[in-house]
Amino acid sequence: MVFRNIFTGWIVIACATLAASPVRADPLHDAPAGPLGSARVAPLVLDDAYLPAVPASLNEQIIRIPADASGSITLETTIYKPDGAGPFPMIVFNHGKIHGDPRTQERSDPLPLAREFVRRGYVVVAPNRRGFAESGGTYEQDGCDVARNGLGQAADVAATVNFMSKMPYVDATHIVVSGTSHGGLATIAYGSEAASGVRALINFSGGLRQDSCTDWQGNLTQAFGDYAEKTHVPSLWLYGDNDSIWPSALIGKMYTAYVAHGASAKMVDFGAYKNDAHRLVGDRDGVRVWWPAVEAFLARVGMPTGVQYRVNDPAPPKPTGFASIDAVDAVPFLDEAGRNGYRNFLHQYPSRAFAVSDSGSWSWAEGGDNPMSVAVANCQKHSEDACRLYAVNEAVVWKGSADTQTAEGAGDSAVEGKGALAAR
Repeated sequence: MVFRNIFTGWIVIACATLAASPVRADPLHDAPAGPLGSARVAPLVLDDAYLPAVPASLNEQIIRIPADASGSITLETTIYKPDGAGPFPMIVFNHGKIHGDPRTQERSDPLPLAREFVRRGYVVVAPNRRGFAESGGTYEQDGCDVARNGLGQAADVAATVNFMSKMPYVDATHIVVSGTSHGGLATIAYGSEAASGVRALINFSGGLRQDSCTDWQGNLTQAFGDYAEKTHVPSLWLYGDNDSIWPSALIGKMYTAYVAHGASAKMVDFGAYKNDAHRLVGDRDGVRVWWPAVEAFLARVGMPTGVQYRVNDPAPPKPTGFASIDAVDAVPFLDEAGRNGYRNFLHQYPSRAFAVSDSGSWSWAEGGDNPMSVAVANCQKHSEDACRLYAVNEAVVWKGSADTQTAEGAGDSAVEGKGALAAR
């Protein structure tokens, strides 16, 4: 079984068992496509050993931002920031939408994106819009009027930008607004009424799919055209070829409508990404795909891009040489169902992890921010014995003793396995 937040771009696949003033930029030049469908895209090389380190928590704070004039409705918001008083440039990240009740959606915590921007000296702000997670108010669908829906979501983006711009550690003249899926739609809608300090919009696979609405694709295309008529902030659009939500032809129509109505934008088709391009921004492996285009765009609009802080990604344990990665029979404690689970794990993309307990419970996880913590946490849900990592990415890390990596030891980010669903 897989867990998929269809409209968020945050996907962790897991299995477990018992046992300044507005700026208008010219279009950027096209960048050559790389091996973006490969699981083994070269990592970003960062020479940051001499830089000041930021805690693994990224100085995370959870605050509540007033969404209306009376302050009676507030937005649950996560903030990540460098050390120090600032003022720092700011990027706002707008989440997507899962199927069903938005209140069941987890708090937005875009760690892969947050690390990349904090290491470059940004404050990262991730609000949950009205009706989502623990935010107040009610989510308004607005029927099939997708343009109105986007503007309604943009009101919460505006409230966030206005509130955070008053913080002494925020440079209110250097702001970027970004979002994925439904949050990408909200981002582009917000561009039509952006604050003066917003210099750039970044749209990761943005839109809102409404299959029950007549001509939902036409409605969505028209919405982007409508937003463009009042937008003076340049935007970067990043979409992939194997997106499970957006047909390629629709992506082209949305972008064409937007630029045809006068907005300045750049489209980047990053090709195929793993099994679904819609998961890109929620996947730590995806950073190396989207960052080069984002870096060039931000530099073009006068936003900083240089690395200023040392921020560590979750680090895997060292290989132990206990067995080769494909030696299925070498994995301890597993019954035949567990060995089949391990065979399935071997077919997953890196980043991936497999965990097992002495009593035979097991779990694997792939993608997201930290599959190591997901695998261990899901295994632990079904075991009284401690679950430990057996394999991570392409290496066996099992030591055969209780000092093997556990959920608490898999780096500071290994906490709770958030975003995965255990399945038998």
